[in-house]
Amino acid sequence: MSYGPNLPDLFRRAADITDKILHGTKPGSIPVEQPTKFDLVINLTTAKALGLTIPPTLLALADEVIGANSSRSPAARRPLGPSQRARSSRRCQ
Repeated sequence: MSYGPNLPDLFRRAADITDKILHGTKPGSIPVEQPTKFDLVINLTTAKALGLTIPPTLLALADEVIGANSSRSPAARRPLGPSQRARSSRRCQ
């Protein structure tokens, strides 16, 4: 199980900062930013190997479930679609 920053969002923010620098903003004047979008990823294959049972409510909250036996992912790995991602994205204030 992993709860961490949403990588595509981090890359977009990095591109925005790079764009500001390339357009003449001094790097020292750009404020430090922290991630605001986070993803919950659960690996059912590893949980099963460790003898753990993940509650269905936690699986329902996950942004991505990894594992062939998952009801949320018939393939080995299946990220959520755009409409589900918008509903499940969590923001840190």
